[in-house]
Amino acid sequence: MHVRGIIVPVGLSLLFLALVALFVGGSYTGLGEDTLLVVLAAVIGGYMALNIGANDVANNMGPAVGGKVITVTTAVIIAAICESAGALLAGGDVVKTVSKGIIAPGGEVSVTQFRYLMLSALLAAGLWINLATILSAPVSTTHSIVGGVLGAGIAAAGVGLVNWGTMAAIAASWVISPVFGAAVAAALLFFIKAKILNVDDRLEAAKRWVPVLIALMGAAFAAYMAMKGLKKIWQPSAIEVFLFALLSYFAAYFSSRPYIAGRVAGLQNRKKDIYRLFDLPLIIGAALLSFAHGANDVANAVGPLAAIVSTIGQTGEVASKVTIPLWVMVVGAFGIALGLGLFGPKLIAVVGEKITRLNSPRAYCVALSAAVTVLIATTLGLPVSSTHIAVGAVFGVGFLREFSENPNKKKLRPGHKLNATSADAFASSGVRRRRRLVRRKFVLSIAAAWVITVPASAALAATIYGFLQLL
Repeated sequence: MHVRGIIVPVGLSLLFLALVALFVGGSYTGLGEDTLLVVLAAVIGGYMALNIGANDVANNMGPAVGGKVITVTTAVIIAAICESAGALLAGGDVVKTVSKGIIAPGGEVSVTQFRYLMLSALLAAGLWINLATILSAPVSTTHSIVGGVLGAGIAAAGVGLVNWGTMAAIAASWVISPVFGAAVAAALLFFIKAKILNVDDRLEAAKRWVPVLIALMGAAFAAYMAMKGLKKIWQPSAIEVFLFALLSYFAAYFSSRPYIAGRVAGLQNRKKDIYRLFDLPLIIGAALLSFAHGANDVANAVGPLAAIVSTIGQTGEVASKVTIPLWVMVVGAFGIALGLGLFGPKLIAVVGEKITRLNSPRAYCVALSAAVTVLIATTLGLPVSSTHIAVGAVFGVGFLREFSENPNKKKLRPGHKLNATSADAFASSGVRRRRRLVRRKFVLSIAAAWVITVPASAALAATIYGFLQLL
């Protein structure tokens, strides 16, 4: 059973990559060496997409699974549909940022060198994420591909090739995104605790405030779709986007009120019963997060691939704009969905259960916070790390619980601690400590993974680029 559990997913992945190679090879015939290059780039792009689905999507669906709201199978189905939709409907702008914004190739880099550069970055990122997935380490795919482009670019033409202004903006987003995600998640949980869970009449409070939370989610999703998802058929102004979001807010609010009222009628005034009211908002939040992740992180799989395809037929300098064929987006979208279904359940369980204990409201706060942060980043065209955002939100929820916990209500055991004197033992026996509800070891391990990913993928990409130059 163990061997079959490994052979079947790997075999299906190889079949997917073979189909990609056959399709691209048949579409780009008669180009000589360029045909082989495009086929190789497409296969590596599909390989990268598989790894994104296996590793990075776990950060989106993990909270819902950890909150015991949906099963792993249901999470995989929802994420696969929403990831593909986000990639195909709203992934274009971010692809341009990853493929053309990190480096600024000019006359010092030939078209051939640029192709090898992007190919090296893509392969290095895929290999690094594959290793991390085997080790059950949720790392940032955005870090991996940005580090790969950075390392290969420096190997190709030195540090002058790198667009350090864009790199600084991306690096700043890596720091801001987890902090912002943690703050939003903590604020949402604080609001839920203060207005719903910690009041005398929880049922009446839930009838009043849960529809508001659902409406806020509806407004956020509507605003994003108006700005990005529907731009091919509708290009609204800022006022139109605001009005569309406002209309969606009221539509979601008035449609959810009877649903919540009906659910409340069959519940008791207990916290565990109130938790069940957040199941549907959490599922919607997870779907929204997956859609945003597909729109944002498809760039990591097909950004360099789109850059390589854009150079076909060129002999001079690299073009200033990247044309993104539909098949490139399809490879990224389908690869992410397939990687999630074949390899994602393992890391979904790790993210959802290892850092802190989640229930439905806490998981809802994590999902909505991560969704809002990713949507803002996608709107700005910045390839932020969904790993940082989701993990930051989980830590924000956990640390808020620690901070708001009443130390006189629950007491931690002092543990197996040897005191220096008997007086110290008697003094420490009555000490009430604040409960630690976040596993501290994950702070160091996750931080180490975030720090290592960029230089490791950069060094690997530089090595691959040097090898390609020798061929």
